[in-house]
Amino acid sequence: MDNLLRGERTAVTRMLTGLLETGDAVLAALVLQEILAGARDALALATLKRRFNALSLLVPCAKTYADAGALYARCRWRGITPRSPHDHLIGQQAIKLGLPLLHDDADFVHITSVEPRLALLY
Repeated sequence: MDNLLRGERTAVTRMLTGLLETGDAVLAALVLQEILAGARDALALATLKRRFNALSLLVPCAKTYADAGALYARCRWRGITPRSPHDHLIGQQAIKLGLPLLHDDADFVHITSVEPRLALLY
């Protein structure tokens, strides 16, 4: 998402732009939090809010949090040291809803080695 916000043209940003244009993109609430936390000033924050408020937000239930914690643990048991439990929550939401995950983060690739039900778009 950072690449898109910086105006970079990569395979992921082109795919994301297409999903946004067709209305096929949904956003994990946690990702929205991460995007807004990166705002450089109040004007940028307001712009980001306007840009992303139109998207459908995925809000996890308690079971998804528990399953994400278990996924994090399963990764550790296999020698994969996660940088953040947030990626596991995002991935677990995608698994639960049967949605493919567009990402630009190698942690998701590592997660799929433990949980092959996580479908990645990139």
